[in-house]
Amino acid sequence: MPAISASAPAKIILFGEHAVVYGRPAIAVPVDQVKARAAIQAEPLARQGMVKIEAPDINLSSTLEQLSPGHPLRVTIENVLAALKVTTPPAFTLRVSSTIPLASGLGSGAAVSIAVIRAVSAFLGKPLADQQVSDLAYLTEKLYHGTPSGIDNTVITFARPVYFMAGKPIQTFPILRPFTIIIGDTGICSSTAQMVGDVRARWQADPAEFEAIFDSIGSITREARQAIEHGQLDDLGPMLDENQVLLQRLGISTPQLKRLIDAARQAGAAGAKLSGKGGGGNMIALADPQNAQSISTALYAAGAVRTIITQVRQP
Repeated sequence: MPAISASAPAKIILFGEHAVVYGRPAIAVPVDQVKARAAIQAEPLARQGMVKIEAPDINLSSTLEQLSPGHPLRVTIENVLAALKVTTPPAFTLRVSSTIPLASGLGSGAAVSIAVIRAVSAFLGKPLADQQVSDLAYLTEKLYHGTPSGIDNTVITFARPVYFMAGKPIQTFPILRPFTIIIGDTGICSSTAQMVGDVRARWQADPAEFEAIFDSIGSITREARQAIEHGQLDDLGPMLDENQVLLQRLGISTPQLKRLIDAARQAGAAGAKLSGKGGGGNMIALADPQNAQSISTALYAAGAVRTIITQVRQP
């Protein structure tokens, strides 16, 4: 039996991080240049129900039952089996790999979960619908992030730009004109759960100020959607800059992020901000395609460990 495989892209948040946890909208887009992959090979000579997992990127080689009960890969596979009402699957080996940087706001955990969910369900002859995939991936996201917004599993599952508000149906929207984003990685890992928890603690200490910040971020996000829908790309750069000021007020920016953001602007970016949880991870810059490479070079010179140039466009 040939191997069955599935892949899932990374994602990047354009606007709305952290505020999305408090009921405001966010815009996120897939990043196809890096992916997570899951491949399954049947093992007809092994005992029924044996599941072996190989994930060389994290030096993991184990059977499913040897993994701790709370391990994300074990939880993901067991949730798929439960959803499909399969108690004892045919024996198989699952190989997981990813080119998505870890803990950098690109949704690496969600992408791995989604690739695994799709590969396992396809191997069992019961491929799941996108919404089911997203719902199952969200369960694993709770292990990583405590109280996740749901944006990672949503945008990665549907692999298209989304306008997202927690508790509401996802909305896709048209992109009139494609635009180029450069992602710069500080190389500094931070915990999403910790960063979200830190913001919550500050919000609890001064709810009026933080609600006002979240309101402002929400307004920028709504305006950004309108600008993207109408192809008014000249408006996006200042919105990125304004959003960054607000994220600094939330206390999630760092000197390293600021250095990359400043370098991108000085190299000709129309606007720049951190993306994701903050405390490290990534920043993004809006670029003209003609100067994207020079901005990337400037980011490396300012300390970025990697950059990704991606085009946001209508799928």
